[in-house]
Amino acid sequence: MEHLSIVNSFFLIFSGAAILASIVLYTRQPIIVAYIALGALIGPYGLHYVSDAHLLSEIAEIGIIFLLFLLGLDMQPKSLMHMLRKATLVAIVSSLAFAFTGFMIGKGFGYSSQESVIIGCAMMFSSTIIGIKLLPTTVLHHRHVGELVVGMLLLQDLVAIVVLLILGGSGTSADPDSNSIFSFVKTMLTLPLLIFVVFATVKHVILKLISKFDRFHEYIFLLTIGWCLGVAELAHYIGLSSEIGAFIAGISIATSPIAQYIAEHLKPLRDFFLVLFFFSLGASFNLGLLADVILPSLLLAGLIIVIKPVIFRWLLTR
Repeated sequence: MEHLSIVNSFFLIFSGAAILASIVLYTRQPIIVAYIALGALIGPYGLHYVSDAHLLSEIAEIGIIFLLFLLGLDMQPKSLMHMLRKATLVAIVSSLAFAFTGFMIGKGFGYSSQESVIIGCAMMFSSTIIGIKLLPTTVLHHRHVGELVVGMLLLQDLVAIVVLLILGGSGTSADPDSNSIFSFVKTMLTLPLLIFVVFATVKHVILKLISKFDRFHEYIFLLTIGWCLGVAELAHYIGLSSEIGAFIAGISIATSPIAQYIAEHLKPLRDFFLVLFFFSLGASFNLGLLADVILPSLLLAGLIIVIKPVIFRWLLTR
């Protein structure tokens, strides 16, 4: 098929998403189901109408960054630290329980130990993006519960970084264990340094610029986007995720009087890129491999759906 321009790709994505979203909403399903289904339908492994899903995926990463940035804008630093302390034990114990479940199922279906470990690691984590995207439209919009969920999702992101450092180090050095430990220590040391630099910059530079030029709305918009993407890129450069960097950038200016103004004006931009993100997620599904993994996948999904609420309820109650 002839390669489509980016304009034609956007036309197919957003027009198709509007049609599927109408159907999905009539069936009382989350609207992101429409975006993912559309990606699987017209993406590289479907009808192949949109073939350059990798480019769209890179563009869509901006939506994830804006989503975490806006989430940070709505949370106060003291409240977040209180919730993180409560959520730490829950996040660690639940991750270990889910990893063990995935590992045992992998071994039961004849996968190697390394493959089973990867399956177990995949089961440890929830989708931060999907969880936060659905948060305002479910019963979790209650402030206390919502902040607790966000705290656990962010802690899972940190655990995921550690796991990826360990797995990534296994083949990148003659001494993989040493390489993994070094990367882990480096990341853990740079996180508090990043937080200090970000908050110091906001206090001595960003807030003064906002105060001096707050009558120029276009300037505030540009400054905010530059700050968000800049901290996200800095976090990625030092070994953290861009999402964590964006969240820290949002938290750092959450106490500013202009935080709510910024949040309201960035939401349409966030939603635009998030449509592309969920589309690219669906476009990455290789449906040709479905027959090989359908049985263990269904069993894993079923078990996780059953045991996650039970484990979380028990841990949170205690």
